Amino acid sequence: MGTLGAIWGISGVSLILIWAIVRLSRVALEGFTFSFAWYHWLSLTAIVLFMSYSEGYKGFQRHFSPRLAARARYLQENPTVMHVLLAPLFCAAFFHTTAKRKVVVYTLTIGIVILVMLVRRLDQPWRGIIDLGVVVGLAWGVVATLIECVKAFFSDVPTVSPELPVAVCDSANETL
Repeated sequence: MGTLGAIWGISGVSLILIWAIVRLSRVALEGFTFSFAWYHWLSLTAIVLFMSYSEGYKGFQRHFSPRLAARARYLQENPTVMHVLLAPLFCAAFFHTTAKRKVVVYTLTIGIVILVMLVRRLDQPWRGIIDLGVVVGLAWGVVATLIECVKAFFSDVPTVSPELPVAVCDSANETL
């Protein structure tokens, strides 16, 4: 049951990210049907570089992906029916985590929803330019997540804390 939960958690989160990449790629490509001035190209370059670093590297590779992998490994080793059923939400730390992590996850989710609603109101090519940056960041995130999961399951000890509630297991929360 634990292995099934870990696979469900990793694949569920990955499929959500891939679905967003596919949807946003269409909009991003539509932006290229417009004539780009020099400032569009400059903005495109800046946004893609910014999103690669901030979303892809800092957000996913350094923080989200290692934690998701650690939580998936914890789920494999300590399955419960509820955690396995809701494995994508468990692995993404929406529940059964520290209070600080819950605040971060929910605040970030609300912020992303607000940004999505604002970007949807932009006209092309600006919406496509921003969406291309998001696509690059999300694609980086999917790759980072899969790499971190392979590392977590084929090493002896996870390299980051799964950030479980303190009452559950203090030793599982220690960062190595």
